[in-house]
Amino acid sequence: MEHFMDEAFAEARRVLVAGEVPVGCIFIYHAHGMDKVIARSGNDVNATKNATRHAEFLCIDQTLEYCRQNGLLYRDVFPKISVIVTVEPCIMCSAALHDLGVKEVIYGCANDRFGGKTLVDVPFVTNNIIIKPEVKGGICADEAMALLKEFYKGENPSAPIAKTKR
Repeated sequence: MEHFMDEAFAEARRVLVAGEVPVGCIFIYHAHGMDKVIARSGNDVNATKNATRHAEFLCIDQTLEYCRQNGLLYRDVFPKISVIVTVEPCIMCSAALHDLGVKEVIYGCANDRFGGKTLVDVPFVTNNIIIKPEVKGGICADEAMALLKEFYKGENPSAPIAKTKR
């Protein structure tokens, strides 16, 4: 899985240069005895001014397109997908991945502010305890945290202008 995590980090570094929070994600489809990357992305929130354009959602969109192009039912494909992401998916992304029934989620560093495992037990909250992907964290966590720290050293161009106290 380290090779695939390297690919996710490449996406995170790519979007860091573009001024995005450096989260990279890839989806690996396990079918016919092969592991194939069918989706890859980094965050695109700042460029699009759309808070739902997290790396995981962009990979979900790419996977749906992959299914359309290949005549596959998405409900058959998602349970065969491993999600590799540099930072623990937020609650929104975690809920979507659980609802789609992905096989597993492997992430780098924890997300102690918005994490869908660290902060909230997403399957319990969404009453979706039947489909429960395996979730493993801490893979290359130091590298993931270093990228986040690099981003937050700078200024987020999409952040609202701070209001001074009156």
